[in-house]
Amino acid sequence: MEPVVQPTVDHDELLAAAMEAVDVPDGVEVAVAVLDPESGASASYGDGSFDTASIVKVDILAALLLQAQDEGRRLTAAEQSYATAMIESSDNASASELWRRIGKAAGLDAANERLGLTGTEGGDGMLWGLTQTTATDQVTLLRQVFGEDSELSDASRAYLRGLMGQIAVGQRWGVSAAADGSSWALKNGWLPRTATGLWDINSVGRVTVDGHDYLVAALSDGNATQAQGISLVEAAAVAAVSVFAGQDAPASGAASVPATASS
Repeated sequence: MEPVVQPTVDHDELLAAAMEAVDVPDGVEVAVAVLDPESGASASYGDGSFDTASIVKVDILAALLLQAQDEGRRLTAAEQSYATAMIESSDNASASELWRRIGKAAGLDAANERLGLTGTEGGDGMLWGLTQTTATDQVTLLRQVFGEDSELSDASRAYLRGLMGQIAVGQRWGVSAAADGSSWALKNGWLPRTATGLWDINSVGRVTVDGHDYLVAALSDGNATQAQGISLVEAAAVAAVSVFAGQDAPASGAASVPATASS
């Protein structure tokens, strides 16, 4: 008897089909990537680089933790205070302090080389929110945080995961739309660009569906409003997870309650 040959699944094609149901307004760019850590299968849609806005705060903390590991030390009480405010509340002053401590873009880029991010470049000077990244790079970072094979120690990963699971109430939107209830850990970014008045809206994190974890990054720019951008990244995250979880992929709808300040 001839062996049964299983058909090859093109997850990128499935994601592209799912994204057809998502309303992407003219002039808006969106990219989304998803990884099933258990199987190692992944899918991505869209390309190009995006401003990180505040999702870079995960990367900043990962760089700080790597540096502390290299020095054989734990984070200081001050660093822990900054890290908590930076991740849970998206505090920008805390991010700026830790950005300085890691050596700004040079420190971030050095850490990212070790973490496997190949399409991310730190922002100039103190402009950490204008760091450029890709959806696939953000999933690579998430794998370092939530996976087992990582440059980050067990303690460092647990610390970062814990903060991402305790995001301030007004910021619990984005990739969490694809999760079962509160089964998520995330970081969002939102930034109105001064020159255009248009919004960068991003969301990255781990979601759990039917007991199965997925790592998701949804990035967008050119959104007319913050609410429109949130709605878009939520719909993109649901579409991405549907490729593996067998969910329906609805078009973007009403956005969750957003935070009010740029971050």
